[in-house]
Amino acid sequence: MPPGHESKDPRRASGPGAEMPGGAPGDEVVGDEILTEDGEALTADGEEVTLSILGERLREPKGERRARLSRVREVLAIVRRYDVVHGLTPSQFKSMLEELGPTFVKAGQILSMRTEIIPPAFCKVLEDLRTSVEPMPFSTVREVLETEYERPLSEVFAQIDPIPLGSASVAQVHKAELLSGEIVAVKVQRPHVRETMAQDIEVLRQLLRHLGPLVRNFEVMDFQGVVDELWESFTEETDFLAEARNLREFREMNADVAYVTAPRPHLALSTSSVLVMEYVEGFSISDPAAIVADGYDLTDIGTKLVENYTKQVLDDGFFHADPHPGNIMIRDRKIVWIDLGMMGRISTYYRRILSTMLVAVGTHDTPALKDSLLALSETRALPDVDHSSLLAELDEIINTYGSIDLAELDIGRFLNSLIALARRYHVELPGAMTMIARGLVTLEGVLDEFIPGVSMLAIIEKHLSGTSDLAAMAKKELAELGSEGRKALHGTLRGLSDLGLVTQMLTRGQLKVNMDFSGSQDPVDDLSHIADRLTMGVIVAGLLLGSAMLFSAGAGDGWFWMAIVAIVGYGLALLMALYIAWDIWKRHSRRKRGDG
Repeated sequence: MPPGHESKDPRRASGPGAEMPGGAPGDEVVGDEILTEDGEALTADGEEVTLSILGERLREPKGERRARLSRVREVLAIVRRYDVVHGLTPSQFKSMLEELGPTFVKAGQILSMRTEIIPPAFCKVLEDLRTSVEPMPFSTVREVLETEYERPLSEVFAQIDPIPLGSASVAQVHKAELLSGEIVAVKVQRPHVRETMAQDIEVLRQLLRHLGPLVRNFEVMDFQGVVDELWESFTEETDFLAEARNLREFREMNADVAYVTAPRPHLALSTSSVLVMEYVEGFSISDPAAIVADGYDLTDIGTKLVENYTKQVLDDGFFHADPHPGNIMIRDRKIVWIDLGMMGRISTYYRRILSTMLVAVGTHDTPALKDSLLALSETRALPDVDHSSLLAELDEIINTYGSIDLAELDIGRFLNSLIALARRYHVELPGAMTMIARGLVTLEGVLDEFIPGVSMLAIIEKHLSGTSDLAAMAKKELAELGSEGRKALHGTLRGLSDLGLVTQMLTRGQLKVNMDFSGSQDPVDDLSHIADRLTMGVIVAGLLLGSAMLFSAGAGDGWFWMAIVAIVGYGLALLMALYIAWDIWKRHSRRKRGDG
């Protein structure tokens, strides 16, 4: 910088007219940055420097920020047009989400399962977003396919039906025929959906980060959880190769289940934006009349559906995260699970805890339910939990739901109560647990609407009992004993190691003991007063005992003087006892004033 152009503000380097690479006539240099005529700040390498709402300085490419700001303006314009401030009807809310784009449609799909956040009437209308999304023109589908395959479609498919089988926020599906003559389903991702959704989710995160503390009951409402789930859903559902692998893994895990399957994927023809799989022609679970007309037993289907979903969650640890009616088909006496883009995984450790929780609810074992809930926490260093209050609230939940017949239990409300309780006590549950809860709620809704009379919890309880296979029970019990034994052995070894360290520190005079007294700000001072009172109490007792012995000595030489000494002893004991009582009263009064 030329001499004489220094400024007291270290950020400002020179006035208008100073030259800098990347600048333009009329731009003003500010430190190592350029202020453009429209007030934006650029670095020499073309990056844009922005100030967030809280004032921190961020750097991002200029084009990205302008695109994001343009998207924010577009979103705000749509929101203003729907006059959100004065309230929306469920249908207006759904229309607004559709107009806002795929990210908000996906958010609406998630919200449709979150009755603890929005009213049931809204949830019901938002369910339509799973199936009724405006389809892409076939010309766009053709363009995406030719771009992905880098060759004409005639070299891959004999024909493709231009009318989609279904259209969703991320992709749509078309029926096609391979050159071999096999009929397949082709799932094609909407163009630029990844960029748009990533941008929208980042905008939502920033809004929640800055506006969240201003919203009442923000933590209880869990809007952040919706955005986190939206991001997880986005990363999984926009990678079609991952979905193809999910299909293959699901088929392998259920190969020994005669009544369950999933479409076979064609990995050689699939990319991250195109998924080719076996075409499934059958009945949707949402059409019970057609299913019955074809000779199926709805109760049998419902029982097997819940049994298989329980197996997915508790036995396999790999389960369908969105079991809504559109994702369940009936074909050739089999339940066919489709759309496996969003799958949940749960470890053996969490599966065991979940089983314990379900048994605890059935046996009204509140302490076991509390221990299991805390064991689920992903934050191992749990904050101070009021265990008595937590037990009391769990007692209320068990008393409310535990006395209801399993066939009448509203599993959705029960699970939402547990999740809300965990959130109030800052118990951070793993994402898979909330996925399982919503999956069970969705499946329960499917049963209630299309296959009434099937008790989900009764089937789960039967699965947990496992009485039909004694060999499996013995194997499970041995596995649990082995796991508990291993944990006990490791705990014992750690305890012996810690004991050796304590002994070593004790012999060196390095051992320190930290004690925490609930409700005490100065535990050392409290201990000192306790010791003082005990000492004075012993002295008072000694004086009283000694004086009584002197009086009981009877008449004789020197008895008068012994009586005087006894009276003095009684007097001292009385004074000390009064002092102790006064000191206790004084400290108690001081603490009451401090608490007040």
